[in-house]
This record gives sequence, structure tokens and C-alpha cells, in this order.
Amino acid sequence: MEERTRFTPFMKQCFVTTAVCCNVIGHGCALGYPAVLLPQLQKPGAQLPLDKSSASWIASAMAMPMLVGNFVAPSVMDRRGRKVASYVGIAPVLLGWIIIIIADNFQMLFIGRVLHGLSFGISLPLRSVLVGEYTSPKNRGAFLMAISLAQSFGIFFAHFVGSLISWQKTALVCISFSFISLCLTIYSPESPSYLAARGRYDDCRKVFRWLRGNEEEEELEEMIEARRVLKKSEVKTNKLKVMLVTVTKKEFYKPILIMVHAYAMVEFAGGTTMASYSTVIIGLVLGPSANVNFWMIALDIQRIISNTIAVYIINRSKRRVCLFSIGSLSVVTHLMIAGYVYGKTNNMLPFESMWVPVILINLQIFTVATGMVPLPSVIAGEVFPLQYRSVGGSISIVSIATVTFTVLKSFPGLVDSVGLSGTYCIYAGALTYFLTVIWFLLPETKGKTLQQIEDEFRGKKLTEHDIEATNALQENEVSNLKDKM
Repeated sequence: MEERTRFTPFMKQCFVTTAVCCNVIGHGCALGYPAVLLPQLQKPGAQLPLDKSSASWIASAMAMPMLVGNFVAPSVMDRRGRKVASYVGIAPVLLGWIIIIIADNFQMLFIGRVLHGLSFGISLPLRSVLVGEYTSPKNRGAFLMAISLAQSFGIFFAHFVGSLISWQKTALVCISFSFISLCLTIYSPESPSYLAARGRYDDCRKVFRWLRGNEEEEELEEMIEARRVLKKSEVKTNKLKVMLVTVTKKEFYKPILIMVHAYAMVEFAGGTTMASYSTVIIGLVLGPSANVNFWMIALDIQRIISNTIAVYIINRSKRRVCLFSIGSLSVVTHLMIAGYVYGKTNNMLPFESMWVPVILINLQIFTVATGMVPLPSVIAGEVFPLQYRSVGGSISIVSIATVTFTVLKSFPGLVDSVGLSGTYCIYAGALTYFLTVIWFLLPETKGKTLQQIEDEFRGKKLTEHDIEATNALQENEVSNLKDKM
């Protein structure tokens, strides 16, 4: 009783979210690290000199291992639980930093970055799922927004520290966040949703009430009842039939389509290009005379401030309103930057002012920080049904690995061939496409329980009658198939 008085459910939700966010900060450091590593290694007389091709490989090395991480994540999440998956996600990033700290050649740097990508791939579907399952609907938006805030802080921290000390010492400092996450995860409980999915209903109730108190019993019982119904379905059907029917379910394919486009939108909005190539972009927009290190840190601070503001806004605003208003502003900003750079390059501007490009690039960071990066994480923590949460999240995040690698690897070559103005026009077109698809698929999720959102995608509340009807349909389909054979 004394513990309940000292630590409220809100404080406990803050604790478990902090465990997740410390790992996210570590990944943010990994994302921002190339912006300080590459300039130091491309200077004359550098300890490990890199050419432009090698530098692009270091910048994009995190992307493809994310695919491997995504194949690892669902199996561990479903079979061993969210806590074990957290341990598996933290281990590679710790090892990656250690290898980078002692690196004396390109290959070691590349291996370290690959391990960062593997860790990022495992943790990316897990982090939104964990926060979504741990926290109350009334504060879930703010807690999920903390993920983006943590990532922005990690990028800023790597940029700031890397501007003061060497790349080896920067890596030594950055590793601390992942280690803190490991320590906090040890004392975090298992997810109540996972316990319900495994049929451990008493443990589920205990953990749920520890996290939420006794005021959200309705959500608890709805979740347990839905899992009991699905449990009966699993007993009566085999895996092949389940797979055949699953891919046609709205609650399975719609969230995946939404998140494939939402995560791809992050990359084209500047979520990773501004982290990895910030010095290049700032130099092209502001001009060669600009102090790129100063503006890199200034933009990182602005990003953190915007992320903090977004926590308040998104927690109180509808998801669709935020996404499409900020998304539209992002498209316009890309086109304005493209127009400005094109005009400046071709001497078409009526006058030149330092504040015009500064305002434009700050607008881009504002859209990245307040919506384009954080909102997909918020939505990912809400739209996937528990039954398909790990596999659905992993399938959708394959798009992140593919698009991140493509964007980061192709960015230098694209700028060389069509300039920053042409590159930003291409990105604006891609953003418009992503927003259009999401417009038709995404329902409003704010203030709804995860079970209510799942029922909305399904079109109705799941009942035992629905399961029996589905099973009968599956039996008929299999019998027809056998007859034809």
C-alpha cells in the first residue's frame, strides 16, 4: 500500500517509457554519428581517411541490417516476450559502439555501423509496441511522442559532443545511453498484452493494475476477453489456414499499408538525411560561407524544442489533423527550398538575404520534428492488433530499411546529378503520394483503446460467433481445394 502511495501509475508508466527511450537515444546517437564522423575522416591527414564512396557506405550501413533485425524481432517478441526482445535489441548496439571505439580501419567502422542497424531493426517495431501496451490511452500520445523526442535528443547529443571531441571519444560517451536502458529494462515488467496473448491472465491483471491502477478495468477485461476468443480460434485451426485467411483481413493488411507509407514518408521528409548529411545540406542551402557546425547544433536544438511542443500538441489533437496539416507543410517547404536553391544557383533571385534560407531550413526541421518523424511512431503504437502486432510491425518496417538505405546511399549521387533543388522536388512528389494513400486508409485513433482501434479496422467487435463462422469457412475452402486436387 505504501508503494502505491509513493509511485503513482503515471510514474510507473514514465519509468518503463524511460527504459525504452534511453535505448532510442542511443539509436539517435547512431543516426547522427556520421555527421561528425565523416567530416573528421575526410579531412587531410585523417587517422582513417575516407573517400566519398566509402563515406556513403558508412552513412547507409545501418539500413540493410535493419531487415535482418525485423526478421528477428517478431519471433522473439511473440515467443520470448517483450523484455527478452529488448535485451536482444540492446546487445548489438552496445557491441557496435565498442567496435567503433577501437576501430583502426574502414572495415571495423562498417561492422560497427552494421551492428547499429541490426539493433535499430530489432528495436524499431518493439519500441512503439512497448510504449503503446504499457501506457494509458489518455497519455499514450505523449508517451509515444517521447520516442521521437528521445531520438532527436540522441541526434543532437552526438552532433554536439562530436563537434567538441574526437569521433572515438564521442562513441565512448554515446554508449552510455544503451547501457542505462539495459539496466532500466531489467527492472521493467513484462507487457500485459503479451501476458494476455500467452494465456497468463492472472499475471496480465497484476501487471496491468501495477501500470494503470484500478481505473481502467474495462480495457483490461476487453483485452482478456478478445484474447480468449482468439485462443479458441488458434486451437481449432492449423497454421496454413490461419495464414491464408489472415492476409485478407482488414485489421491485418490495412495497418501494414498505413505504416509502410508512413515510415517511408519519414525518410523523404528529411528524418535521416538531415541527421546524416546535415553539414552537406546546410552548406548547400545557406552557402559555403555559413558556419555549418554552428547551424547543425542550432537546428538540433530547434528540433528538440519542436519535439517537446509536439508532445503537447499531439496529445491533445487528432492524429489525422496533425499528420495531414504538417505533411502538407512539409511538401510546401521542400518545394520552397528547391525553388530558392535553384534561383540562387542560377542567379535568379531579386535579392539575397541570409534569413530566407535560415527560415526555410528551420521550417523543414519544424515539420520533421513536430509530425513527420514522431507521428508514424505514435500511429505504429496504436494501429496494429495484438494478434499481429509483432509480425505486422516487422513487415511494415521492412520499408524503413529499404527506403533508408536507398535515400542515404543515393543522396550524394542525386545531389551531384540533379542538384539539391531537383532532389527536393523528387522528395516532395514522394511525400504527396504517401500522404494520399494514408488519407484513405487511416482512421482517427486518438483517445481510443487498442482494442477499440482493432475493432474499427475489423469493422465490428470480435465475438465467438465470428470465430466459428470463420473456422467453418476455412474448412470449406480447404475441402474444396482437396477435391480439386
